[in-house]
Amino acid sequence: MCSMKGTGFMYSPLGVNTVEKGGEKVMSKRMTFLLFFMAVLLFAVPVLAGTGGTEFQEIYTTLTDWTTGYLGKALAAGIFLVGVAMGIVRQSLMGIVLGIGGAMAVNYTPNILDAVVTALI
Repeated sequence: MCSMKGTGFMYSPLGVNTVEKGGEKVMSKRMTFLLFFMAVLLFAVPVLAGTGGTEFQEIYTTLTDWTTGYLGKALAAGIFLVGVAMGIVRQSLMGIVLGIGGAMAVNYTPNILDAVVTALI
């Protein structure tokens, strides 16, 4: 440890700083936080998610049906047409690209979410 003469401050290369007050060493706020964080990690309880929730099955099915059905296709077409109009008005291809991206997001997001949530390790 390095000491700064006359200040009572001790520096440790590990990032654990102590201050001497009245001849005794006192832990810094960083060390206190580090010890608290380690205790939280030590006593953490494992949490299991995605194993139940049948009460939300009906709304999930409804939303999935909407986005993959005719409503989703109409939204995707609308987003694409707005993107084309923005591209024409701004004379840039970025509006068209954003319209295609938005349409793809509406169309493919339910499938991606199903693949991510139902994946088993």
